[in-house]
Parts: sequence; C-alpha cells; structure tokens
Amino acid sequence: MSEAATIRFSLQPQDNEVLQNLCGWHEEHLAQIEARLGVAINHLGFDFQISGLPTALVPAQQLLIDLYQQSFKGVMDSEQVHLQLAALAKLPTLPMLAAAEPTGTHKDEPATQGYAVLRPHRKLVRARTANQDAYIRAMHSHDINFGIGPAGTGKTYMAVARAVELLENEQVRRLILTRPAVEAGEKLGFLPGDLAQKVDPYLRPLYDALYELLGFEKVERLMERNVIEVAPLAFMRGRTLNESCIILDEAQNTTSEQMKMFLTRVGFGSKVIVTGDMTQIDLPNKVSSGLRQASEILQGVNGIAFTFFTAKDVVRHPLVQRVIEAYERFEATPIQSD
Repeated sequence: MSEAATIRFSLQPQDNEVLQNLCGWHEEHLAQIEARLGVAINHLGFDFQISGLPTALVPAQQLLIDLYQQSFKGVMDSEQVHLQLAALAKLPTLPMLAAAEPTGTHKDEPATQGYAVLRPHRKLVRARTANQDAYIRAMHSHDINFGIGPAGTGKTYMAVARAVELLENEQVRRLILTRPAVEAGEKLGFLPGDLAQKVDPYLRPLYDALYELLGFEKVERLMERNVIEVAPLAFMRGRTLNESCIILDEAQNTTSEQMKMFLTRVGFGSKVIVTGDMTQIDLPNKVSSGLRQASEILQGVNGIAFTFFTAKDVVRHPLVQRVIEAYERFEATPIQSD
C-alpha cells in the first residue's frame, strides 16, 4: 500500500485577485479538487502544499497551475473546475515537473482549446468534452443527427443552439420543436388551453434554452410570426417540413412507428436533431423505443450521424455524474435469484 507523500510549489506570477478566483468562495474550488483527487491542499498565499498518494500529487499540481493561469482570463466557477477534473481523468499520469521550471510557463489554455463552437445570436457555445465536440461537428456536416446519452451532457442545449445558429444565418426559415407527450398519453384535446399551452410543460427544457440564447421577447415575437413552432409529436403526422430545423427531444419515448413517421417528415433544405436518453424510457411495458430501434437500423446510413454521450460528458453538478455512474453499475450487475 502506497504511503502518503507531499509536494510543494509556488504559483507565479503573483496576483491576489486571481488567487482568490482560483480558490473560490471559502476555498470551495480547492475542496472540490481535494474530494475528486483524494488529496489535501494547503496554502499560505501563493505557496502551496499538496499531500496524498504519490500518483495523485503531480496531476493535482498541474491542475492547480493550469486553473491559476485560466483564472487570469475571467471568473473561475465550479463547472470549469469539474470539466478540468473530468479531462484529467481521461489522461495518463502527467510527467513530473522539473523543479527549476517556472510555473508561469505552463500552458494556460483550457482543455477545450480547438473544440468546435456554435455561435447562436452573437453568443459563443463551445464544446467542453470530446463527445460534445463530435456532436457539434456532426450537426454541421449531417442533415439528420442523433444525440443520445444521460441528462446533463448538453445534448438538448447544443441542439437548440445549432437551430438558432441556422436560423440566424438564414440557412433555415423556421424552427420546429417537438416532443412525445407520454405523460398525457398524447390525448392533448382533453387538456385546457390552446395547443401551445397544452404542450408547454413537455417542451420546457427547449423553451429554457431558447430564452437563454435569444431572450424572452425575441422568442415570443418569433413564435407569434410562426418562425418558431411547438407541436406535440402526434401533430406532426401528414406534414412535410421544408427549410426547417426540427428538434425531437426526449426521443426515447417515441414508439417505432412514431420515429419512422417523424423521420419521414423531413423536406428539402431541412435539418433534424433527435435527442434522448435510453435509460429514461417512460413507454408502457412491451412497447419498444423508437430511438433504440433507430440507433440500430440507421447506423451507417449516409447523411445520418450518431453521437453517444456518457457520464464523463456531464457538465452539471459533479454529483450528477456520480449518480449516473452508480445507476450504470447497478444496471450492469446481474440480478441474483433466491
């Protein structure tokens, strides 16, 4: 069993505001790193000491150096720390730093440098993981895209960002957002209100992304002009959608027939983005998921791309990733019979 060891180093160039940015409120960022890497971090000003297993010390030191350099560029938050930790977990053990090497000379660009970006409405949405990068690139190069994976991986948000980008660049004329209303059994006629009010609760994640990317007032104006349309999946039957970007969210809750119907609505000049999570299927027992079937049938079809996300792509609270991984382990464990 390896014994604990200690490494000491100083952060340069010294800047008190940047140091506070690195450490976080009540040093929450340092606590986040300690919890993930199993080390203890102490510091007096810019002089740091890290204690723990020898294999964790150099990666922890390199991480603090990189985050410190990034803190010169703007406010550091727990999400950025989480993403750097996630990137670190995919790398081999980092080489030992030369004792005489000035810490200020290390690379100061985030791990996402070179990743693909989306530019919806003068904003910048950058991929933060390799799978997000592949997803964005696929949405630029394919007419039909599937983003499949657990909650918190950004698949729906990036789909909406790509749709807004297409609309802003006049590559499409309309945005159509749809989702199977499984909880209501798609019997929407029995619910009060007009069509948008009936469907609103099921499309809330898409609305939230639209409001963040375009602003509430612009979204409302575009909806009034029917440039942005919301519709339950059941209402898509019989339509042909040209020059549109169509997003099907929560696609794991489509039946095989619904998925085929939806994909055959695509008209000339249209783009389709389908998102879903295979682990959260709400269909009745013995009803197969259209998303699961499509992922098997359409693999390798020219013009269609699939991006599969994992727990490592989660960009929410670090506990979300751990929850997903715990469920994956549980579901992979054979059931023991009495």
